[in-house]
Amino acid sequence: MFAVHLMAFYFSKLKEDQIKKVDRFLYHMRLSDDTLLDIMRRFRAEMEKGLAKDTNPTAAVKMLPTFVRAIPDGSENGEFLSLDLGGSKFRVLKVQVAEEGKRHVQMESQFYPTPNEIIRGNGTELFEYVADCLADFMKTKDLKHKKLPLGLTFSFPCRQTKLEEGVLLSWTKKFKARGVQDTDVVSRLTKAMRRHKDMDVDILALVNDTVGTMMTCAYDDPYCEVGVIIGTGTNACYMEDMSNIDLVEGDEGRMCINTEWGAFGDDGALEDIRTEFDRELDLGSLNPGKQMFEKMISGLYLGELVRLILLKMAKAGLLFGGEKSSALHTKGKIETWHVAAMEKYKEGLANTREILVDLGLEPSEADCIAVQHVCTIVSFRSANLCAAALAAILTRLRENKKVERLRTTVGVDGTLYKIHPQYPKRLHKVVRKLVPSCDVRFLLSESGSTKGAAMVTAVASRVQAQRKQIDKVLALFRLTQEQLVDVQAKMRAELEYGLKKKSHGLATVRMLPTYVCGLPDGTEKGKFLALDLGGTNFRVLLVKIRSGRRSVRMYNKIFAIPLEIMQGTGEELFDHIVQCIADFLDYMGLKGVSLPLGFTFSFPCRQTSIDKGTLIGWTKGFKATDCEGEDVVDMLREAIKRRNEFDLDIVAVVNDTVGTMMTCGYEDPNCEIGLIAGTGSNMCYMEDMRNIEMVEGDEGKMCINTEWGGFGDNGCIDDIRTRYDTEVDEGSLNPGKQRYEKMTSGMYLGEIVRQILIDLTKQGLLFRGQISERLRTRGIFETKFLSQIESDRLALLQVRTILQQLGLDSTCEDSIVVKEVCGAVSRRAAQLCGAGLAAIVEKRREDQGLEHLRITVGVDGTLYKLHPHFSRILQETVKELAPRCDVTFMLSEDGSGKGAALITAVAKRLQQAQKDN
Repeated sequence: MFAVHLMAFYFSKLKEDQIKKVDRFLYHMRLSDDTLLDIMRRFRAEMEKGLAKDTNPTAAVKMLPTFVRAIPDGSENGEFLSLDLGGSKFRVLKVQVAEEGKRHVQMESQFYPTPNEIIRGNGTELFEYVADCLADFMKTKDLKHKKLPLGLTFSFPCRQTKLEEGVLLSWTKKFKARGVQDTDVVSRLTKAMRRHKDMDVDILALVNDTVGTMMTCAYDDPYCEVGVIIGTGTNACYMEDMSNIDLVEGDEGRMCINTEWGAFGDDGALEDIRTEFDRELDLGSLNPGKQMFEKMISGLYLGELVRLILLKMAKAGLLFGGEKSSALHTKGKIETWHVAAMEKYKEGLANTREILVDLGLEPSEADCIAVQHVCTIVSFRSANLCAAALAAILTRLRENKKVERLRTTVGVDGTLYKIHPQYPKRLHKVVRKLVPSCDVRFLLSESGSTKGAAMVTAVASRVQAQRKQIDKVLALFRLTQEQLVDVQAKMRAELEYGLKKKSHGLATVRMLPTYVCGLPDGTEKGKFLALDLGGTNFRVLLVKIRSGRRSVRMYNKIFAIPLEIMQGTGEELFDHIVQCIADFLDYMGLKGVSLPLGFTFSFPCRQTSIDKGTLIGWTKGFKATDCEGEDVVDMLREAIKRRNEFDLDIVAVVNDTVGTMMTCGYEDPNCEIGLIAGTGSNMCYMEDMRNIEMVEGDEGKMCINTEWGGFGDNGCIDDIRTRYDTEVDEGSLNPGKQRYEKMTSGMYLGEIVRQILIDLTKQGLLFRGQISERLRTRGIFETKFLSQIESDRLALLQVRTILQQLGLDSTCEDSIVVKEVCGAVSRRAAQLCGAGLAAIVEKRREDQGLEHLRITVGVDGTLYKLHPHFSRILQETVKELAPRCDVTFMLSEDGSGKGAALITAVAKRLQQAQKDN
């Protein structure tokens, strides 16, 4: 009995002595709690650097966006393929996700070897090998006849700009295939798969193995928002708030970030805790100076670290009596599974002896105890470092959520974590000690990262199907070059119909003579009143024109026109106008002064002289009764008489488009076209008198007010009208009229967008399928919102704010779709406007028999002025459709006010000239 106690004491003393010896030798590998907390802080700082746009290029921890934004929601179904490339084996998997439930998944898989000559050879051969293995799997499983989506688990650092694209930043682990770095691995594999003509596979998602692990575990536990791999390599991913990811546009929701934490310390941040053994291992690795953190943690390196330590201790006479074997001198002879076997609870010492003997050594009992303790220190340090970085991620998650305690799950995979007997327990214990405010569950990934790739693919497949539906709607608004040429030709034909006496009555483009026969010549002078009626506001202006220096000064006042006046009786409307004039004259101290007056009346009128205009029909929401078919100048004179306070000399009734041309013509004599692209849409131009059959005389020119808003009212552009245009038209005040205007002007574009949004919501593609009451309200989506939403300077968060003002609770994805819808509608409007304008400039060029025409277009209107892209697209379209016309666009400074005064001044000048003659 005494002998047994003596032996136990001897063994205990021996063990204690050996442990102390190893502890002294590997003092730098033992990390205190304070050191771990410091590493945790350093990793937090590295995460911040990687997430910020300015510091990301120099950050060691790259924090790569994965474009995985959500975990499966249960609506996924179908068959999916998955590939897993990145470890010691390569795996192909078929995953069947059943329709009836979120958790019903069937899997079939096959492992293929990854020979060294493939993974370290030519990059093209590597991808061809992968494609060959996939083809073999599909043949074996009888899948060749099917079109299947595929998810690729690729366990190397990639920069992604979308889910199905990834540029390899660098190889890690044992991979070193040439010519792959800085190329898109998805397109490389797609190219390799094309060699197999009988294989129809779409790669929908490129997923890092860590992301795959998180998705696999999230499938079983919705609290899972972190994935960790501790195997051949090591890495972690987690769900980060979009508002913190500078590298991706958008502030809404979350996105999975692949930290690539293996590179932590590549910038020297861990130099103080690295040992001589870490440095020696790094120098002998395939990638010296890179993946410093990984080289202290992962399974690829732990065995080699142990070998280097044992060799040094043997050389120092601390092990094996100073004896060394050739195997101990050979790189890679001790692997991680050896380390795991040596640390087993009961068989550990026996395993240690066996392994050392296999290495050609003759270990004593003391040697076995010491070697076992070396393994413990190396693997414990690995778990400690891993725990410190993971604790940093968990702290960030808790702070992002602004909670006192965080409940979360970490999905874990990797051979080291799975086969090492002590590793999981050590890791969990240290994590919980470092983040006491987090309740962490560790969930082992059952099916590895490959199932996760299939789940990401299933989600991507669902999103892709939705995308196709959205694209189908947007395609209706994309006009081809042929369609635009056709619109140009039809507009040209309608212009000709409108000018001819015989067809004028049937023409949709009215081509109304304005009796404005001259442009300003700079000699105009005097004081003039101008009225401007064309929208919900009415303006009265006093315009002072000084000759010689072409100087114009204006004073104006704006008055509102209430809806009940707009849609009341004609008498009420004109009495309201006269009331506003009286208020203005009073305000300016001009009561009793008789001034020449120009009346900008922005509605289609048939004129028989410059001061006579018969209203053809109301547009832009006006509906006042007893006006259509009446001379608006007479109606204004009658209202002035009824008031009996002042008298005015009404010289000209003017369309706002003509006013715009005159204003720009005052600055640029080359300006012979006026364009309005605002609430309404219209165009005027100077036509040769010989072409105007409605007016007698062949000499000189006259301005024609095209009233092109009615283009298409005869059905000639029905081929490009959509069901949304029909909806807007049928719900308008004038169904069947002004069809071109309803596709191009500010009054209607927002309403077209609203109709599209309703349709997409009904299809479940927007706003979670919920149509809010606000979205049902006609006119809620004003065109100014299009201009704001399409602004390049606006982040998606601001788009979401605009939508919230409209009572639309949108996600980041919703905001992107709304922005696309607005872009499609406004782009089509600008192109249609451009096609119409191209018809006019080409007509002017041909009429004058010129090879090239130089002409200026005076432009006004909020859509042209305020929309971020409208003017550019319009100008590009004109250039494409009328290449022989050099068109200058000039913004009008108040065409409807200043222009009316200038027309009045020109008319007065011409009247005076006639009198003098």
